[in-house]
Amino acid sequence: MSGIYTALASTVFFPLQEKIKRHDTVAARRSLETTQWWSADALRELQLTKLKAFLTDIGEHVQYYRDLFRELDIVPARIASLVDLQRLPVLTKPIIRKEIERLKSDRAQGLARFNTGGSSGEPLVFYIGKQRVSRDVAAKWRATRWWGVDIGDPEIVVWGSPIELGAQDRMRNFRDWVMRTELLPAFEMSSARLDEFVARIRQRRPRMLFGYPSSLSLVARHAEKQGIALDDLGIQVAFVTAERLFADQRRIIGRVFGCKVANGYGGRDAGFIAHECPAGGMHITAEDIVVETLDAQGAPVPAGVAGEIVVTHLATGDFPFVRYRTGDIGVLDDKLCSCGRGLPLLSDIQGRTTDFLIARDGTIMHGLAAVYPIRDLPEVAEFVVSQDSLELTRVMVVAGPGYNPETGLKIADALKQRLGLDVTVLVEQVAQIPRTASGKHRYVQSKLQP
Repeated sequence: MSGIYTALASTVFFPLQEKIKRHDTVAARRSLETTQWWSADALRELQLTKLKAFLTDIGEHVQYYRDLFRELDIVPARIASLVDLQRLPVLTKPIIRKEIERLKSDRAQGLARFNTGGSSGEPLVFYIGKQRVSRDVAAKWRATRWWGVDIGDPEIVVWGSPIELGAQDRMRNFRDWVMRTELLPAFEMSSARLDEFVARIRQRRPRMLFGYPSSLSLVARHAEKQGIALDDLGIQVAFVTAERLFADQRRIIGRVFGCKVANGYGGRDAGFIAHECPAGGMHITAEDIVVETLDAQGAPVPAGVAGEIVVTHLATGDFPFVRYRTGDIGVLDDKLCSCGRGLPLLSDIQGRTTDFLIARDGTIMHGLAAVYPIRDLPEVAEFVVSQDSLELTRVMVVAGPGYNPETGLKIADALKQRLGLDVTVLVEQVAQIPRTASGKHRYVQSKLQP
C-alpha cells in the first residue's frame, strides 16, 4: 500500500502542486534524468549553449549586467567556450547588497525574497524566480531517485530555524501531510528533545531522513547511548547537506539508522550544486550550474587542487548569480564516476573559508587541524572552536564521562601546538553548544579570512 501511495504522490499530487504554482519541475526532472547519461563533452556543449543564452538575456534585461558588459566590451553571442566566463568579475555578497535592485531583471515577475542564515557572518538577502526554483527542486528530486526513494515516501527532516518552523501555516502542514514529510526542529537539540526525536522516528518509520550531518549524527549518538535501536525501521537513506560531512558522522548515521548516507552540497544562494550517487561520486548539476575553483588571487586552479568554489547558475535570469563566490573550498575532479553518468565531479568539499584557521606565524590550516585532537578525546561530548584573533582562540566544550580540568589543558596544549605557543587558548565548559539561527553546527569558526 505504501508503494502505491508513493506513486500517487510522485506522479499525481506533487505534479499537481507544481502546476498550480506554475513551476515546470516535472518536465525539468525528466530532462535531467536523460541528460545525466550524456557524455562529458555533450554536457559541456549544453552548458555553453545555455550560458550564451543566459548571458544574452541578462545583458538585455538586467541593468547591472547591461552596464558591466558594455564596460568590459563583452558580447555574449561571441562567447566561444566556458573559459570565456573568466572575463567577468566574480560576484560577491557586498556587490549583491549594493546592487540588489539593479540585479533584478526588468522582466521578472513573482520574485521570492530569500536570505541566507548568516552562519558565515554575512547574512544575505536576494531574490529567486520560478525557473530557478523549478530547476533546483528538479535536481534534488533526481538525486533522491538515485537512492531508490521518491517524493511521497515517508520522510523525517531535521532542519530549520524557529522562523522557518513558525512559517508552517495550515497549507504547508497539509502539503507535508500529503507528501508524508515531517519536520523536526534542528535548532533545539536538548536531551529531552532528542528523546522526542528518537521516539518520533521509531513511530514514523521513515523511508528516508534529511538534515544537517551534525544533527542526524547527534540523534544517532543519543539513540545509541540510550540503547534504542533505529536500524530496524526500513530507512533506506539519510540525505545530509549544509555542513561538511565528516567520516565519523557518516559512520554513526549509517550504523545507527541502518542505511546509506548521501551527501549533498549547495545553498539557498548558490543552488543545489552537487549530489552524491550510490557509487560515491559527488555529481555537479552541470545542466544548470557551471563550477569553477579559484585561488586566493582569483585565478582558476586545475582539477585536483583545492580552490574557492565559484558558481554560475544558468537558471537565474530573474536575479543572476554569475561567478558567485560561495566562500567554500573544494576540489574539482577530471575523472568520471563509475556509475556511468557524464556529470562532472567534486572530489572534495573542504568547508568554508571561515572554517580555516591562521596560525600565529601566518600559516593557513584547515579547521580539521583543530577538530581532530579534540574529537578524539572520549571525555568531550561536543565542542566548537572560535578563533577571535591571531592571539586568542576560544573553545566551548560539553563534557562527557570523565571530563576534568586536565582535559581542558590537553585541548589548550593541542591547539597551541598548531596555532603557536604564545597564542591564548581559553577552554570553557558549557551545558550546551548554541546552534546557529538555522540550526547548523560549525566545529570551527574564524573571524580571520585566509
